Amino acid sequence: MTERKPPGVSFESWVDKQIREATDRGDFKELPGFGKPLASLDTPYDELWWVKEKMHREGLSVLPPTLALRKQAEDAVEAAAQARSEREVRQIIGDVNEKIREAIRRPPAGPPLNLTPFDVEQVVQEWRRKSGPSGD
Repeated sequence: MTERKPPGVSFESWVDKQIREATDRGDFKELPGFGKPLASLDTPYDELWWVKEKMHREGLSVLPPTLALRKQAEDAVEAAAQARSEREVRQIIGDVNEKIREAIRRPPAGPPLNLTPFDVEQVVQEWRRKSGPSGD
């Protein structure tokens, strides 16, 4: 545990001393990126850089609801193409269609949705064509 700053010692020199002692002990050698240049050294300053980095590391994004639904619809079509059964295709497309219908009934904030529900039978036919004669 770090000791308290002694009275009469300036804060800056106390911090510098703590850093120097930690460096001498080798406390910083095992840190990720040790000895490598900073990746963002040449980029303009952004006061929310740490939030963006954290979101990137965690795989998070914040999209307006309409854009998030467009992405969900895109992912649903890809998932339906990889489905193992016709029942699974119908379930995936049915779920996303319900979300699309709800967004059409009550438009969320953000850019226009520009989506209509998928034709389930057409998606199933496409799945059958790609997956061959076997199905559910």
